[in-house]
Amino acid sequence: MCRKITRYNPGLYSKKTGGNFGNIKSFRSFAPQMEMKDRIKQKADELFRSYGIKSVTMDVIATRLGVSKKTIYQSFADKDELVDEVVGDLLTYNQVCCNKDRAKAVDAIHEVFLAMEMVQQMFENMNPGILYDIERNHPQTFQKFLQHKNKFLLQVIKENIERGKKEELYRADINTDVIARIRLETMMLPFNPEIFPKSKFNLVELEQQLIEHFLFGVATLKGHKLILKYQQHSKKAK
Repeated sequence: MCRKITRYNPGLYSKKTGGNFGNIKSFRSFAPQMEMKDRIKQKADELFRSYGIKSVTMDVIATRLGVSKKTIYQSFADKDELVDEVVGDLLTYNQVCCNKDRAKAVDAIHEVFLAMEMVQQMFENMNPGILYDIERNHPQTFQKFLQHKNKFLLQVIKENIERGKKEELYRADINTDVIARIRLETMMLPFNPEIFPKSKFNLVELEQQLIEHFLFGVATLKGHKLILKYQQHSKKAK
């Protein structure tokens, strides 16, 4: 599982293959550039999470890194490309952690509690307006996020519900497709500032409340008892 990783590593799941990576001598000459690119993404991710994307300019990122803006533009054509790569790395990290947690989980409810821990780490100190910024100002990246949400996450939720039914932890009478889509959309509610203003609500606590609400809504009596058991373990672990 990815619980021990407090931050994802930008570039860790890069899809670049071939080219200079096929030659050790070329790779060594290319490594410093890649190191700087990853430093830029890491700093951008940190600033985006704290202040939102719109308010963080390339000048701000350069200043925080102690480099010139020209150095950043040697790795990224513009802010759109930087945002796209930072978000792309985050989505890949999310998929890797989800798949590891699903494989490790002893049952469907345990899988959801593992996901809850991942959510706490990913959303810690995250500005909830970040999703709104992406939707309004970076449409290409937002489409990438929607694909992740509507394909990968939806499938993960559906499979978790079906697993819970087989284990008799979730009610057999629920419609998997309907409940999965409801769960998917409620995941997005904490990012809506009109419903949950940042000044009044904590993003991690909101997501935790919504996850528990989902679990108790679909659980059988057997599942209900197991939820309470996992809740006690979680409180003791804190």
